[in-house]
Amino acid sequence: MNSRAESARESPRISRWLIGLFALYNHYFLGRHFHSLRMLKNGLPKHDRPTVIFLNHACWWDPLVCMFLARTFFPGRRSFAPIDDQMLERYRLFKRLGFFGIKPDSTSGALAFIRRVDSILSSPNSMLWLTPQGRFADARERPPRLRSGLGAIAGRLTAATFLPLAIEYTFWTERKCEILVSFGEPIVTGSVPSRAPNEWTPVLARALEKAQDDLARGAERREQRDWIVLRAGSGIHADSCQPNFAREEEFSAIQQPSSIKP
Repeated sequence: MNSRAESARESPRISRWLIGLFALYNHYFLGRHFHSLRMLKNGLPKHDRPTVIFLNHACWWDPLVCMFLARTFFPGRRSFAPIDDQMLERYRLFKRLGFFGIKPDSTSGALAFIRRVDSILSSPNSMLWLTPQGRFADARERPPRLRSGLGAIAGRLTAATFLPLAIEYTFWTERKCEILVSFGEPIVTGSVPSRAPNEWTPVLARALEKAQDDLARGAERREQRDWIVLRAGSGIHADSCQPNFAREEEFSAIQQPSSIKP
């Protein structure tokens, strides 16, 4: 086995102290640029197995929002995410934050990505964050068009949680924008009928679409009681949310693994 293949099978090396330092900066940075970061009160699933969080790719801010959510709700787990090789060379700091390089739109790049994912998700303490649309897309685009790689990952895993995450950036009544997020219903491979990779992709797309629809309805209502404030900018009071909390009792319900049918 050559060194390149061996490298592809290794999980990225994460610097805990660097993640902690970047989390402080990210907390400040989001608060500076947004009025708030709010999560819809529709349940937070338990997370006791390898987990793939897949989200719609709304804009440039998505990775920073995901890093905030990872630090907030999954502080004891190692989070990883792919990024274009060229972009990773430009922002080398991200290599120590759990990001790993990929070569999109190439067969060799796809194979290397699958090997890296296999290595990461071999640990129950690992999480993989993906934007399977592979491009920036309007949050209202329906249905979400996902690339086949997500289904290929689901088809290879027998006991992993696939958790949809919807994100929107919208203006309400303040000068600054609101970040709105919502976790959807988890799908656990092994607890639902086995499927081929090309069958998994539409199933996961429908799960993401439902999460986006729930978030859109909450955004339209603008009811304060529907939301938990995770990060507040100026002029707003945040719930007592610290970077290492996971208070599941504050949610209206803890969701159970989904049995979504194709």
